[in-house]
Amino acid sequence: MIISHKYKFIFLKTEKTAGTSMEIALSRFCGEQDIITPITPEDEIMRHTLGYRGSQNYSIPVSEYSFRDYLIFLIKRKRKRFYNHITAREVKNIIGEKIWDSYYKFCFERNPWDRVMSLYYWRYKKEPRPALSHFIDSKSPRSLKKRGYEVYTIDDSIAVDKVYLFENLTSEIEIISSILGFPEKLKLPRAKSSFRDDKRHYREILINSDKKKIEKIFSKEIALFGYEF
Repeated sequence: MIISHKYKFIFLKTEKTAGTSMEIALSRFCGEQDIITPITPEDEIMRHTLGYRGSQNYSIPVSEYSFRDYLIFLIKRKRKRFYNHITAREVKNIIGEKIWDSYYKFCFERNPWDRVMSLYYWRYKKEPRPALSHFIDSKSPRSLKKRGYEVYTIDDSIAVDKVYLFENLTSEIEIISSILGFPEKLKLPRAKSSFRDDKRHYREILINSDKKKIEKIFSKEIALFGYEF
């Protein structure tokens, strides 16, 4: 997640939508006052190697704590922080409506059938993998909803200015670069890429019952963005 005061934008990070690559690319243009949440050590190394800004300013000053935040800090010694897949509601509550309303807020969404398959092969890079049907019946697909739809909505309404689509990533990058006024076009590194031995399209892999289960979980996303199997 990034909040750029320099370019006045908020990037909310959803899961399995090239979010880490986008985050690394955006950090190139961030200033010293901008908020950048931590990513994995391996991805931070990539960001450092590229010469971009790493995680910074993500701890929230105690002076901005609510009474509840302060109690948690006193009891658990746990600092309040911006984090990787923080929700729109949380960010808005922390930064206030003035900044929230005036900054350009965006994120990415992805075809849910493709997204679930991406998580499956990322989670289990090598054989033996659990049966795909068992994976779909687990909590994992629902975690994608928490790190997707529930990130960019508040009370079931889209709370950001734009939800870009992973499927149109190349053209969307050009649009984002233009809207934010970057001096150069965003260039996405290949973060979290891994070898996937099964190159088949998700339509060739998913059986009808699994297709319908995914459709039920992500029915709102499918309706919002017109996704088809």
